[in-house]
Amino acid sequence: MCSKAIEKDISACGLCGIINEEGFSIDGETVLRFISAMNERGNGLGAGFAGYGIYPEYRNYYALHLMYYHHRSRETVEQLIDENFEMEVSERIPTKRVISINNPPELWRYFLKPKNCPDMMGDELVVNFVTYVNAFVDGAFVMSSGKNMGVFKAVGSPKDVGEFYRIDEYEGYMWLAHTRFPTNTPGWWGGAHPFNLLDFSVVHNGELSSYGTNRRYVENFGYKCSLLTDSEVLVYLADLLTRRHKLPIHIAAFALAPPFWEQISQLPKKERELLKAIRLTYGSALANGPFTMILGFSGGMIGLSDRIKLRPLVAARKNSTLYLASEEAAIREICEKPEKIWRPVAGKPVICLLRRKLNVELYPARIHYQMEC
Repeated sequence: MCSKAIEKDISACGLCGIINEEGFSIDGETVLRFISAMNERGNGLGAGFAGYGIYPEYRNYYALHLMYYHHRSRETVEQLIDENFEMEVSERIPTKRVISINNPPELWRYFLKPKNCPDMMGDELVVNFVTYVNAFVDGAFVMSSGKNMGVFKAVGSPKDVGEFYRIDEYEGYMWLAHTRFPTNTPGWWGGAHPFNLLDFSVVHNGELSSYGTNRRYVENFGYKCSLLTDSEVLVYLADLLTRRHKLPIHIAAFALAPPFWEQISQLPKKERELLKAIRLTYGSALANGPFTMILGFSGGMIGLSDRIKLRPLVAARKNSTLYLASEEAAIREICEKPEKIWRPVAGKPVICLLRRKLNVELYPARIHYQMEC
């Protein structure tokens, strides 16, 4: 089977995210129980995890996770790496034999620093590398490319995928997880969630009816949508709006799911003018259709649903930890007595940003809040 997706997919899935805003570690076993509580929302054709803070000893290196479907694709990619990066570590991603995980590709991780490139240009070099590999190197796929984080995904149930990647052996201050239910394309390893670019990772449930518009918009800025999935477009939008256009995360969220014009017209002048400017400037970034997404980045986590909330999202909080999930029962599986549990308003983001830097470059610190217009 070719390693590249050839059709756009529609998903009805389960997703979750957990973050400690003080930066304290959460073990992988916790997130594994979290997503496994929603096992029935998937059909065994895809599951995955994104962990942040899992490589503290290599926090200053880009951690690239790759899958290879044949040996010559690895040779091609490693030649590209040698031309563009200084390699600190090259090794197989540790895995465990699981009977239900059949015919896995070669799984490698690299810890890299850009070669002959100013620090401020390192991100662009990595983006160009990821784009080129995913679009043009047959049999190779970049799962993740951020610093001090990594994505682990496969075809299988959350429990089996977690066991295969030995997720319980990792610790991080934030985790995203996903169980997939593809409805019109075969499950394949690269098509599982999360989708990642640099430190941005997305897990997604639903369908973007605006996919064509969103795709054309990001491709105008040099991104290449080679995988033809909604989640790929969402992670590119997140990178474009926040890293390249330097929008605050809550402004980027409103660009993705702004209020309706009728709602905007009823707001006080200051808020009305701001949201009007966002809609006019970033109309092509608006994500339409039934969806819920959780976006993780090195500085925090955001949960967002469409403006009508046709896909579920539940939030909870206990002490300095925020939980997001498709189902309340999943949250209670790992947090028996949350201090607060609620269902976020349609189209209004729930955001939690870290309060301390953890030796990585972060966005300005902000305590957890639910955005209200």
